[in-house]
Amino acid sequence: MKRVVSLWLPHWATDRLKIASRRAEGLAVHREVRLGKVRLNEPRLGWASEASRPLVTVTAANGRALLAAIDETASAAGLVPGMVLADARALVPDLAVRPSHPDKDAAALAQLADWCARFSPWVAVDGADGIFLDITGCAHLFGGETRMIEDLAQRLRRFGYRIRFAIADTPGAAWAAARFATLARDSDTVILPSGGTREAIAGLPVAALRLSPVQTAELERLGLKTIAELYPLPRAALLRRFGLEPARRLDQALGRIDEPINPRTPASPHEARLAFAEPIVEAPAIAAALDRMLAGLCGHLASEQLGARQLRLALFRVDGSLQHFSIGTSRPNRDPHALRRLFAKLFDRLDPGFGIEAMSLTATQAEPLEDLQLVLAQARAQSQKRAQAAQRVSIEIPLLPATIESAEPLDETAIERAVDEAALAALADLFANGRFANEPVPVRLTRPAPQESHLPERAVAPVPALAGKAERWTAIALTTVRPVRLLPRPEPLETDAIESEALPTSFRWRARPHRIRLVEGPERITPEWWRPATSGSSVSDTRDYYRVEDSEGRRFWLYREQTVSRWYLHGLFA
Repeated sequence: MKRVVSLWLPHWATDRLKIASRRAEGLAVHREVRLGKVRLNEPRLGWASEASRPLVTVTAANGRALLAAIDETASAAGLVPGMVLADARALVPDLAVRPSHPDKDAAALAQLADWCARFSPWVAVDGADGIFLDITGCAHLFGGETRMIEDLAQRLRRFGYRIRFAIADTPGAAWAAARFATLARDSDTVILPSGGTREAIAGLPVAALRLSPVQTAELERLGLKTIAELYPLPRAALLRRFGLEPARRLDQALGRIDEPINPRTPASPHEARLAFAEPIVEAPAIAAALDRMLAGLCGHLASEQLGARQLRLALFRVDGSLQHFSIGTSRPNRDPHALRRLFAKLFDRLDPGFGIEAMSLTATQAEPLEDLQLVLAQARAQSQKRAQAAQRVSIEIPLLPATIESAEPLDETAIERAVDEAALAALADLFANGRFANEPVPVRLTRPAPQESHLPERAVAPVPALAGKAERWTAIALTTVRPVRLLPRPEPLETDAIESEALPTSFRWRARPHRIRLVEGPERITPEWWRPATSGSSVSDTRDYYRVEDSEGRRFWLYREQTVSRWYLHGLFA
């Protein structure tokens, strides 16, 4: 049976501000302790003096300041979201006011949802103040649903959040119970029995079905105030009077219609997790935990003949924040030592904060990988089989050795090439994940590959460094002299050539004059007639290329367009 947790944070926006202030104060004190500059008698940040004051956030609407969110104290004082700030100040003069930032609230809620992934890999954000967790098959890892939800609730309360939980068979029922069910004394959790959703939500108001305020008011006006009063109504009459939404929400809550939860990050079947009895902060301890998870994950991948292409390391800190590290490999890999080296450079940015209480390592992308030792064993068995066949034939037909030669030979060079390519892939991974570890986007290593074109700018194209087998360079490409550096676009030159057919004796490139000492050429390259010329194209005319050397020994690759008789610089020699 599917089980879903609905986490509701009724004062999310104001709780976020208070917690952010406390964290900033804690980091400031922590930094002063490290520097030996602690001054306990000095006043701290403003949150301490405002802790007992009601806190609200405001937003502007039609020239008025309206309350966007309120904390628990403000709610007890009679304030509600949407109230005009002037009226709120009249009721509560000692009011702490902060501007509303819905984008920051949403980003922080997404981070909290990522942190909740330590309890279930299937986590999704629910609106502006809620989170869904699909805990199907996960609760037994924490000792059951009750102990799991108590652990999660205890941690969130320690962070400073006001919370309400509910566990049910469907997201709709869990959402309804979390917001409208009557809680037991000193409890913030409701667990609906498996298979008893219909009876458990029957006494909840119709607003628990996630209906719009207009539809809720219309149902209540007709006397339909609880969900149980909707059960006996004919479905046709309900659809005709109120539309599809009430019936759809009711069916979702009761499980008649499936309501999928879209996780923030796709769940991967290849994952290793590790929780610690006490938070760890030292780099050697974190590295040892990573080695343990790598060994387990690579063993799991080996059992399924897979290799990791992308790995994601998540560090769950005790303050509810999360830190991610990601690496990529050019080819599938499941060597723990090689993958461990790829994380070494990323550890320079490690920030354990006040401690790390759990870690997870996920292979977000995995591809088939046949064991190299298995390949070598198969090649060895094939070689032995051919040798035995050769011995039998040589005894029976000693005059026909050619029969043995017709068999498929053991490609020793192919095996050596596979070993070399594996070593090259490991070197490329170290370079990309080490040299460019701090880049904001993944770096892709490429190599030049020949193309079917004699035009310089089309003769070579970048391809992934280790993708496929290397293309064969033609004899013309290998024997034709080309510059080491080809400019992205040919750049026009100023020359002293008076006649169109005459070679210049000097030219000016990028505001610097060059006097020509030696010239070699021309090499004529005509455009590709089967490709239509586009506007702004630089390959629509016949070119005469020259290799020139200036008086200072610099060598350039120039060409002249025949039609307009203009000179361009296209490349530089070493």
